[in-house]
Amino acid sequence: MDSVKQFLATRLKLRINETKSAVALVSERQFLGYRIGLNGWLSVSDDSLKRMKDKVRQLTKGNRGVSLEWVINSLNVYLPGWFQYFSKTTGISLFRDMDSWIRRRLRCYRLKQRKRRWPIATYLMKLGVSTQNAWRLAMSDRSWWRKSHNPIINTAMPNEWFEALGLFSLYGKARALKA
Repeated sequence: MDSVKQFLATRLKLRINETKSAVALVSERQFLGYRIGLNGWLSVSDDSLKRMKDKVRQLTKGNRGVSLEWVINSLNVYLPGWFQYFSKTTGISLFRDMDSWIRRRLRCYRLKQRKRRWPIATYLMKLGVSTQNAWRLAMSDRSWWRKSHNPIINTAMPNEWFEALGLFSLYGKARALKA
């Protein structure tokens, strides 16, 4: 590393960023948001994934006071660009996992909008959930996040429901791209 730094500084007259430069295996480093494996596979780096999740958390934060459609439109502005940049990754399971996580965030967001037990139960019944199951979920003392993973809410707001609302699907695009 010292000889490379000396060559770059003296011969090429370039400055080196010490925090970004290192001599390591390719699998231990990230490059332009990607992590490169030893066999040549590409994956999204942990830092890029964390930034993406932070952005989605910011857009789906429960106390924003905007409609679900507005949140989905905001996500639809961000997600296609993120997908386009990272579409070169080797596997598509990451996109499937991110899609399910985003939908769970949106289910949680919608439950928080209803706030109390009666509005939650009536909303679920309007979506086709039985009265008993709607009240079972509404009366639950679990957190919003735990409620959003309940099978009752998954039947009320299935993946097709989000498709009908126009949510961009990372996994759907990845499958179409790899086919």
